[in-house]
Amino acid sequence: MKKFGIILIAIFLILVSTEFTLAQCAMCRATVETNLSEGRGVIGTGINFGILYLLSAPYLLVGGLFLFWYRSAKKVRAERLALDKQLSDIYNK
Repeated sequence: MKKFGIILIAIFLILVSTEFTLAQCAMCRATVETNLSEGRGVIGTGINFGILYLLSAPYLLVGGLFLFWYRSAKKVRAERLALDKQLSDIYNK
């Protein structure tokens, strides 16, 4: 029951905080639109690079975690196969 309460509070906080995140998106869009209409595209380019940077961070993190998991699972599997081979050699003699 305690876990359900924590999950419910987390969902509520996520739903409440989405209004603020949407407001930030509109502010960035307005800034880019005004700068592009004035002929300055430097700020728009900087914001686009910032968006790509923020987009790539979670993918790199998940990719690194997957690589770590794959290598450790491969190592455990090799150890397990070596142990199985040793046991089969012992029992087949």
